[in-house]
Amino acid sequence: MQHIVCYSGGHSSALVALDVAHRYGTKNLVLLNHDMHFSVEHADIKRFKREVAGLLGVPITFANRRNATQDQFDVCVEAGAFKVNNGQELCTARLKTEPFMEWLAANASQDDSTIYYGFDANEQDRIQRRAGIMGAQGWKTDYPLIWMERQHESTEALGIPRPCTYSVFKHGNCIGCLKAGWQHWYIVYCIRPDIWLKAKWAEDEIGHAIHWDDGQPVYLEDMEPKFAAMKAAGIPATEHIPHQRFWAQANKIVRINAIQESLPCECTS
Repeated sequence: MQHIVCYSGGHSSALVALDVAHRYGTKNLVLLNHDMHFSVEHADIKRFKREVAGLLGVPITFANRRNATQDQFDVCVEAGAFKVNNGQELCTARLKTEPFMEWLAANASQDDSTIYYGFDANEQDRIQRRAGIMGAQGWKTDYPLIWMERQHESTEALGIPRPCTYSVFKHGNCIGCLKAGWQHWYIVYCIRPDIWLKAKWAEDEIGHAIHWDDGQPVYLEDMEPKFAAMKAAGIPATEHIPHQRFWAQANKIVRINAIQESLPCECTS
């Protein structure tokens, strides 16, 4: 049996690799990764992938788009769209799904392969959706993070710190993720102005917004005044504040600052 771990470079996928290796050994273990361009995948994520693979003694197998120099914005501009017909982000389709399916077709057999994903017990909808999609194509899937008997809860226990990006982000996704909400993009605005500018370029080139709120396009440029006010007010750039509380605090502080700035001067003549 070939054990194929979807090895994203995030902490959850590393735990999957470790638990699958513990249960089944490493002889037929595949750590399948889509190596994202260094401009949008932090160098410490690449370090983390190498160290976990080195601990297991298993090489990373890469299933990459043929043009490895392209990031999510490049592939979308090349295609002239941010999403494909079914509403899936085009970058996922081009950079991950298509190379993944090509690799499976060339290197794996549905009769003796299992594909492992890093979804946990709080992601039942994702588990059901992925199991349905892959099952309809004849592939078996499994989800070690919901196994009753688990061996690994953190890589730190094995001497491998998780990527430093977790100090700000909750996941190991691309910075400037086209699936992410405005809280993620506020972080991008604050700490990665290069990615912010490239995303604005992509919107200009394609002629569409990455984000749609209440059925209306909202361009990154439209959010710049609000993000600038939030940054000036000291709103922390982090995903570790729950979404609703983050925006409640941000909107309150920015509104208070706007009121204070509009008050008449109290100096006397």
